[in-house]
Amino acid sequence: MRGFGTPPMKNARNDLDIRFEGAGVSFGTRVALQPLTLGISGKRIGVIGLNGSGKTTFARLINGLTKPSVGRVIVNGRDMSGEKTAASDVGFIFQSPQNQIILPIVRDDIAFGLKRRGFTKAEIEAKVEGVLARFGAEALADRRAHELSGGELQMAALCSVLATGPSILILDEPTNQLDLKNRALVEKIIAGLPESAIVITHDLELIAGFERVLLFHEGRLAADAPAAEAIARYREIAA
Repeated sequence: MRGFGTPPMKNARNDLDIRFEGAGVSFGTRVALQPLTLGISGKRIGVIGLNGSGKTTFARLINGLTKPSVGRVIVNGRDMSGEKTAASDVGFIFQSPQNQIILPIVRDDIAFGLKRRGFTKAEIEAKVEGVLARFGAEALADRRAHELSGGELQMAALCSVLATGPSILILDEPTNQLDLKNRALVEKIIAGLPESAIVITHDLELIAGFERVLLFHEGRLAADAPAAEAIARYREIAA
């Protein structure tokens, strides 16, 4: 058995292909995200900014949790506003993973999303065992969610999301409130994912090696640059 976080085998998935076409979001008179025209491709994209800067709204547009007030968002050729099944391309790990783990036993929680998608019992069992084996996390299968450490909760949430086969994964503050050991575990998992990943974070070290980082400020895209440049700009804004 491999240990938690051992990078899985790479596969032949394509990089992400996301297009914002004048997409913006307003809630009444408050503008959460100014209309944005942007193309995103690659394997690892970092997203940074102060609280309330628009970065979470940006991410929620990608997986359809938020609909644009103007414009549209195209993910892998599919309009996220117009296709009910488009969101299946995008998995989302929330800032507090315990809030998205619905059932008390890890194995049952992973199976839950698969049942909703109509897989047979045999298919569900195979997919559950497969995703646990992929991360060397078989020991979590029969554990109760409330007994898991922070890193184990992230692992359980990750398995539940990836079992359904998304090609893009969004992680919202994946190292929030983790100790050094669990933070290192999550960092290793992200580095080894074959899926494309968009990482929203205040943990600047986590995305320091990314080739592309988007910085949001006051609802606008303030920088789109390699990590070092975007982080330097962020420090200027936050000073």
